[in-house]
Amino acid sequence: MAEISDVFFVDGMRTPFGRAGEKGMYWNTRADDLVVKSIIGLMERNPNVPGDRVDDVAIAATSQTGDQGLTLGRSAAILAGLPMTVPGFAIDRMCAGAMTSVTTMAGSIGMGMYDVALAGGVEHMGRHPIGANADPNPRFVAERMVDPGALNMGVTAERIHDRFPHLTKERADRYGMLSQQKAQAAYDAGKIQPDLVQVATKDNEGAWGLATEDEGRRPETTMAGLAALKTPFRPHGRVTAGTSSPLTDGATMSLLAGGAAVKELGLQPKMRLVSYAFAGVQPEIMGIGPIPSTEKALKKAGLDISDIGLFELNEAFAIQVISLLDHFGIADDDPRVNQWGGAIALGHPLAASGVRLMIQLAAQFAERPDVRYGLTAMCVGLGQGGSVIWENPHYNGKKK
Repeated sequence: MAEISDVFFVDGMRTPFGRAGEKGMYWNTRADDLVVKSIIGLMERNPNVPGDRVDDVAIAATSQTGDQGLTLGRSAAILAGLPMTVPGFAIDRMCAGAMTSVTTMAGSIGMGMYDVALAGGVEHMGRHPIGANADPNPRFVAERMVDPGALNMGVTAERIHDRFPHLTKERADRYGMLSQQKAQAAYDAGKIQPDLVQVATKDNEGAWGLATEDEGRRPETTMAGLAALKTPFRPHGRVTAGTSSPLTDGATMSLLAGGAAVKELGLQPKMRLVSYAFAGVQPEIMGIGPIPSTEKALKKAGLDISDIGLFELNEAFAIQVISLLDHFGIADDDPRVNQWGGAIALGHPLAASGVRLMIQLAAQFAERPDVRYGLTAMCVGLGQGGSVIWENPHYNGKKK
């Protein structure tokens, strides 16, 4: 008989994130190969988990076409050398793709149907720009279900500024600058590198290289420099390249397991899943999506926002993060939030990002036995939000 089980985040790894486009390090690398590298790296780091014990592989991509198509979970599992007995599938919830891979696999583990699963995501935004091959139904606009601007994420970010005038451009600029500084400080302290899988790359001249770190960081960013940037989404707007996540290529992977498998295989999980939730909002202001999803996840967990000791929030745009912080009464520069920087500095390969948040939270949990609960949350295109609350297995009840 299957039994209800706890769900554990055993481990997670990712590729370094590259700048999208011809000048980016992954321009000549296939999207599915980024997934394969992540699976191989993660399985090699967890030799206690035999490949034939993986019950399923869920891989998310927003643009499921070309080298991001063909039932990614199954094709990547085969390419990564997992036994042919391991099934897999693809998933899409735009930016929350990998997060949904995790929660979908968590549901199967929690119900006792699966023991071990892989869940992750990939986005090669250089090869597959968001919406490039999409054909939105004309009814969306014709019947005024959705404003045409809702399909442009930068326009939706400008609209959050409109709705909350006290969330000024200067606040967003400062947030963007701090993200860059925190990410570089984390790199200098060697916090990010242990969870990166190195990837062989080839440039346009055919020379081979090795991707070992995130390519898009700009630690030299200053407030004066940010103030001078153009506002591409609106004349005299407030959203700039410095307060937006760059277009990015990369893949992420997590290893999940139930309580019985953790015991049987002698695993040491990095986090325990407490609750998760997704919510819908108007697509025109999709950036506020994580506010209702976080409220739902907190309610499911029987927790309050004050119980959360660490936050990993996806920085699609600075305004999106500070609107959530403002809603919950948290300062823009609260030390619990995105300690090691976020997507503004590291990049946001759409469907891959959710698991990057989890990888960073897991690493921070190990350093912080005084923290019991952490939150990973993100906004999602077409007006959604996703939130997952995690418990720290290292928690010792002692205040820092």
